[in-house]
Amino acid sequence: MTRPTLPLALAALLLTAPAVALAQDGSAVGAQAAGAEARATPPRLDWDPNDPRIGLAAGWHDAESAVSGMEHLASLQRAEGFFNPETPGDGRFSNTDLAFQGPYMFQGNYNGFQVYDISDPASPTLRVSVVCPGGQGDVSVYGNLLVMSAQETRGRLDCGVGGVEEAVSGERLRGIRIFDISDLDSPRQVAAIQSCRGSHTHTLVEDPDDDEHVYVYIQGTNSPRPGEEMAGCSGAEPDEDPNTSLFRIEVVRVPLANPGAAEIVNMPRIFADPETGRIDALHAGGAAYEGAQRTRRTHQCHDITAYPALGLAAGACSGNGILLDISDPANPVRIDEVFDPNFAYWHSATFSNDGSKLVFTDEWGGGSAPRCRGTDPATWGANAIFRRQGDEMTLAGYYKLPVAQSETENCVAHNGSLVPVPGRDIKVQAWYQGGVSVMDFTDPANPFEIAYFDRGPLSETELYTGGFWSTYWYNGHIYGAEISRGIDVFRLTPSEHLSEAEIAAAELVTLDEFNAQMQPHLSWPDAAPVARAYLDQMIRAKRILAERAEALDALLERAETDTASAAELQGMAATLEADAAQVEAGLQGGDAARLSALAGVLRGMAGM
Repeated sequence: MTRPTLPLALAALLLTAPAVALAQDGSAVGAQAAGAEARATPPRLDWDPNDPRIGLAAGWHDAESAVSGMEHLASLQRAEGFFNPETPGDGRFSNTDLAFQGPYMFQGNYNGFQVYDISDPASPTLRVSVVCPGGQGDVSVYGNLLVMSAQETRGRLDCGVGGVEEAVSGERLRGIRIFDISDLDSPRQVAAIQSCRGSHTHTLVEDPDDDEHVYVYIQGTNSPRPGEEMAGCSGAEPDEDPNTSLFRIEVVRVPLANPGAAEIVNMPRIFADPETGRIDALHAGGAAYEGAQRTRRTHQCHDITAYPALGLAAGACSGNGILLDISDPANPVRIDEVFDPNFAYWHSATFSNDGSKLVFTDEWGGGSAPRCRGTDPATWGANAIFRRQGDEMTLAGYYKLPVAQSETENCVAHNGSLVPVPGRDIKVQAWYQGGVSVMDFTDPANPFEIAYFDRGPLSETELYTGGFWSTYWYNGHIYGAEISRGIDVFRLTPSEHLSEAEIAAAELVTLDEFNAQMQPHLSWPDAAPVARAYLDQMIRAKRILAERAEALDALLERAETDTASAAELQGMAATLEADAAQVEAGLQGGDAARLSALAGVLRGMAGM
């Protein structure tokens, strides 16, 4: 696909985006009405002064908390050897990302990783701790393998705790480690893949046509290491060195039968101009106009989320959000890119389940600064939600944590995942010391919060980096990696925004593994809770005939006790399909998509 040069693309974006802007009072207004004044004065957050999250008392392990729409089931402090008891601010022991497999949760840490048994989510137990310093420590799991990122210069090939003092050393590891976890009590490192910039994060990618390999995309964000330590590494500009280590990612192919033979097989220039081949063709860094955010230069990706079922990946790449074709995982190709003058650093991405929307996050302040204060813009350090049609993305709206945080709480948009409620796009997300927020972005122009959990700051007087690194839904529960405190487990509860049936339908979705950066396609069985979820959504929105809703409720009550016949279920399905046709023709009010989806569930329940 031919893309315009940066100046033309930027000019077009500034003329057309955002499709929805926020006025000074927080209300939505069209971009044309917002005009230059909105650009000169970014909108600030308008929050409820009675929100229970305001003014929570501070503390490391005894801070006050507030919760809504969720039940807080468990809280575990970091394991021994993975924290400094003298201070919550020792970054050598920060908890990082999470991965899941069967009844186990894998917790990354700057000092290694831990494995927790979550067979009883309300009472997780530590199974094993693996000390292996190297910084970042993001983890992914795949069968008998665990992959961990390492980027700091202290990382050693042998996982030793002594660090590496020399500027150039053959003992240093910056890249990814691969562990064999077939014996979960004794994980064994079987491969160490060196990369020039280390691995800040990584992404697993499956090839639907190859069950003998899995791929790992390495996203390095540090300065390249010296060429004396690793041949070919270079931090030079492209006009000085066309083989510079900037402006690329690394693709590792891992043979599942012999993971020790894993190797880098490609270093694609995913930021290049497809016509000229110029490798530094995206955002050059700096503010797009006076008063705009100062955006980082695009020469790295912080995070790439792969969606193998769609053959696509979304890259959050410092100065741009990009869309990749990964139908050939070893050779990802950029097919679209977007820029937002409100973003400082594109950090992570999440697809909606059908792939029609993308949520990109902005890590303004790098994760260690207070960026959710009442004085901070509502579109900076926020989510930007894009619609996707084919190979193109267009901005639809923004979401930011809807309550102000204090000066001693680092807070900005961070990692999260979908909550599998059928018929809705819902994401649970970490906001560092801003806590956990559950966002509905079904209407991407008008996202809203449906649940939250928050604690008071680690300190009333000092700013420590802490709070939730990531919060993910896995098999009916939400698990949070708290950087300085440990692990938290939650379960959603019914509220005005979420019904008991919607939660029950979500809990029907079970996964064998979950790595947030390799997003799975979610599907639901044809079951009464799924049907009720669609029904509840239409009743809530007043998008179904009252008599139809009453008849459906009665029919589902009987279906839940196995007293509804297949003929009755099929008959109701036909009625709903007729209603949907009337809605499509403009002859009746209602929600055609949900009516049709509910009809499909009923036919499935009837055995059709």
